[in-house]
Parts: sequence; C-alpha cells; structure tokens
Amino acid sequence: MANAKIGKKFTKGRAEEFRQRLLEWYDSHARVLPWRYTKKQKPDPYCVWLSEIMLQQTTVAAVGPYYRKFTEKWPDIAALAGARQEEIIQEWAGLGYYSRARNLHKCAGIVAKDLRGVFPQEQEELKRLPGIGDYTSGAIRAIAFNKPATVVDGNVERIMARYFAWPVPMPDAKKNLKNLAAGLYDHYEDRPGDLAQALMDLGATICTPKSPRCGLCPVSQHCEGRKKKIAANLPLQNKKKAKPKKFGYVYWVTNSKGQVLVERRPEKGLLGGMSGLPTSEWALKTAKSPPAGPEIMSHFKTGDWASKPVSILHSFTHFDLELVLKTGKLGKSTISGPFRWLDKAQLEKAGFPTVFKKAVRLFMQDTPSG
Repeated sequence: MANAKIGKKFTKGRAEEFRQRLLEWYDSHARVLPWRYTKKQKPDPYCVWLSEIMLQQTTVAAVGPYYRKFTEKWPDIAALAGARQEEIIQEWAGLGYYSRARNLHKCAGIVAKDLRGVFPQEQEELKRLPGIGDYTSGAIRAIAFNKPATVVDGNVERIMARYFAWPVPMPDAKKNLKNLAAGLYDHYEDRPGDLAQALMDLGATICTPKSPRCGLCPVSQHCEGRKKKIAANLPLQNKKKAKPKKFGYVYWVTNSKGQVLVERRPEKGLLGGMSGLPTSEWALKTAKSPPAGPEIMSHFKTGDWASKPVSILHSFTHFDLELVLKTGKLGKSTISGPFRWLDKAQLEKAGFPTVFKKAVRLFMQDTPSG
C-alpha cells in the first residue's frame, strides 16, 4: 500500500496529549537502570554513549553486568581510550556483535584526543564517530544533552505500528514508523530525553511484543490497534527466510606441557580481534569441498586428528554454524603469529566468545587437568 494513501500522522493536539499521558506514567513507572539518571542528576554523555552502544541489538538484562564492569574499570572516556583494544574485547566477551567493542575503543580515542574528551551534541557530528548511527546519535543527543531528536528503536516501532494500526509489514514499514514517531519528537524541547526513555519503557513493559498489556497503557485511548483488537499482531512481519547453514572444524591442540593452542582472530570479519580456539574456515553445508584449516594445521597429518562424537551448534545473526571437534598434539612448543599457548586453567579467563566457550566446555569434559 502506497504511503500517500495511508495518510496517518499525529495532529498537534493528539501529539501533546500523547506526550502528557506518557510522561505522567513515566514519572511513576520509569525503570531503574544502572545508566539512567534521576531528575536531580546531570547525565554523563560518556555513560549514555557507553550504554547505548552496549544496548545495540542486546537486551537490558544482558547489558547490566557489562555496563557496571566497564564503568568500574574505565570510569571516563580518557580511561577507556587508554586501554588496550585486546583488553576491551576480552571484557566484552559474551556480549556479542564484537565490532561494537572495536568501534568503542576507536570512538573513545577520537573523543579523548581529537575532541578533548567532549562528545558532540549534534547528530551529524555524532554520526561521524565510529559505531554511532542514526538511532544511537539521536539517543545520545536526547538523553545526554536533553535536545530534540527522533529516537526510534524496536520498542518505538512497535508502539507506532499498534497506535496507528499500520498496515505495512516490517521491515518495509521502518521508514513509515519513524516518520510517525517524528510527530511526537519534532521540536519538543521540554523533556526530549525523558520522552525517548518513556517510549522505550512503554514498549519494554506494557506494549510488549507478545500479549501487550493494553489495560495498563497510558496512551491506549486512541490506539487503533487496541480498538480493532489486532494490537498483538502488530507490527506485521514479512516471512523470514531460513538462515544459511555453515559447517567447519574447531581444534583442541595441546603440547608436551599440556597447554592449549589459542588463536587471535583477524581484526576484520566475524569475531574480529577475539581470541579463541583455532578453526577451519566456515563453509556452507552445501559446499562441495571440505572447509580449509588454518595454516598451522599443516604440521599435522590427516591421521593425527581424533574427532569427538559431538559437535558445537551456534546461531549467529545471519547463519547457523556447526563445528565438529577435533583433537591433536603438536610437538613444537614454539609458535608465532596470531597463536599462543595457554594453560588449561587460563582458558576460563581468556575472554572467549560464546561459541568457543561451548567448545572448551566439551573438550574439557573428558580431558585431564594439569
């Protein structure tokens, strides 16, 4: 359906009423979050930026412990900029989407050095910084500096889709829903930061993806989705395509001292800059050739490997992965390049991504310690 034929938007009076009802609700029901500031406190742009980067495609529950850990270890932008990238990536392990950790370090360096520790307040300037896009720049501008900005995440998209009973399915409707939300945000200067956070809280606690609690919603009076009894079905979704299936090997290589071979992955690519067990390439299951192993595996003959009767299953955003476990011993203890030896006791503290933590647990189950 063409956008011009839908013709839905906030009138000035309806927008004012929506904001008033929402903010009155927010003043009594705002979530208590580690990075959220009270009315008597002045937001720290560093903390707002850090939390917003962590919250990209990640739940509030998952982010909480990481945010506390980072702010205790690196309490300001100068401290984070002075850290080694490897250390930041290690502390990020388990949070996923590791390019965020690399961009976090790059951005900290630019702000601390080139901008003398001061974050820009304008969205276009914020978007020039690594890892900051349209949504994050709007959130920082609104929450950290209390300046008008259209801040639209999945929660806000869902609220708009239901409030207007929007007939266009996702993801095609994203631009439409942002334009609708702009009717609330545009030129609103009283409490833009609170407005952004109130909408997020409404979506997270009341206008939830499943079983929305319409009876408790402060803005349900004019909600078209509620009136038509279709709120739970909105936003409409295009049918998702099945994820590609990939396959490879993960290697548990030990030396005469019982140490385990660990690889630092290349900076670019999935899990870039992270440490983990060596793996082959990850090929599509439909590929005719077997996945190629890393160069260091040339020290082994085909018969040197023992396969375990289990495999790792892990789902990434764009594909599902199966890794078959293989074990072997390398007589040479001298290695170079991206490889190093770690004692088995050190593996738990190595900051591996989840896929490698799964592998380590399986390898360790029947591997003697020491």
